[in-house]
Amino acid sequence: MGLELVIFIVAILFGIFLYWRESNGNGAYRFLNKLVNSKELQMTADNPKGFVFKQAFLPRLVFVVSFVLVFALILEFLTPVSVFGSYNGISAFSSFAVGTLIGTYIANFVIRSSKVIEEKSDSLEDIVHDTIEKGKDFIEDLKTKDAEVIEEPKEAPKKEEKSARERLKDKGLL
Repeated sequence: MGLELVIFIVAILFGIFLYWRESNGNGAYRFLNKLVNSKELQMTADNPKGFVFKQAFLPRLVFVVSFVLVFALILEFLTPVSVFGSYNGISAFSSFAVGTLIGTYIANFVIRSSKVIEEKSDSLEDIVHDTIEKGKDFIEDLKTKDAEVIEEPKEAPKKEEKSARERLKDKGLL
């Protein structure tokens, strides 16, 4: 259980690294796109899409699982480690695939939120500054109101009006 947890955490970090690298440049994806697709179907020069960057869930899942599968097969045949020979190996394989996928989504969240914060930082600073100024003005208003003695106007004596009962009697309803 401890080894699986370590593998899972390493896989999350690997997914974050993988997503971050593809967000900076997608040369491998462009190269594969040129090899596989005809001129009409190739991606445009300004398209930032990569294997995991700006991909939907299913293509991202397929890439991550196939990447981990190829790595596991290389590990199986070139080293004495038996990945697919036991339950523990298959469990580590699935933990690494799921952790990498989760890591890509964590990196996506962090990169998007940092871009939004950068875009909104000027407006947020202005909003906070305006709020502070309004608060200072409000406090100054309160201080001046406390210092001034406000005299309440005296109420004029009310005219004597008939009561509701007398008005009803005048109308003949009582």
